[in-house]
Amino acid sequence: MAHAYVRLMDALSRWLGLGAAWALFAACLISAGAATARYAFSMGSNAWLEVQWYLFGMAVFMGAPLLLRLNEHVRVDVLYGGRQPRTKAWIDAVGLALVLIPLCLIIAWLAWPYALDAYQQHEMSPSAGGLVRWPIKLAIPAGFLMLALQGLAELIRRINYLRGELDLDLHYERPQQ
Repeated sequence: MAHAYVRLMDALSRWLGLGAAWALFAACLISAGAATARYAFSMGSNAWLEVQWYLFGMAVFMGAPLLLRLNEHVRVDVLYGGRQPRTKAWIDAVGLALVLIPLCLIIAWLAWPYALDAYQQHEMSPSAGGLVRWPIKLAIPAGFLMLALQGLAELIRRINYLRGELDLDLHYERPQQ
């Protein structure tokens, strides 16, 4: 059962990551088109600016679970860097269980009424020509929930590694500064 859950979450995270890549690509195209229209034809639209903002926000929320899955997320190098794989697995497991998953669930829980209220009130951007706000507000609890669910898959993976049931590559390369 746990292995099926991990495979399902990994597949869902890959799908969301692909969606994030397409959202960023679309945001770039819209940005270029909006800039061209503004400077070449003196035409502008707040809606195009907001679509870019929405797409970028969606890319962040959709891409986070995949980054966690790929072990490319931010961590505290002082605690993690240079440690043995088993120690890294313990650090990951404790961090996932005590920090990431609970905080993601709390944020999703607290953000849900915010998104629901925007939907029920048909909240619109105050900008002229602005967009409806509930889709991007819904991305907040949905994104944190998906990150928590991928975090649970990663916790299961670390527990299986610590039990000796799974071979896991815990290599982490500190980003260039």
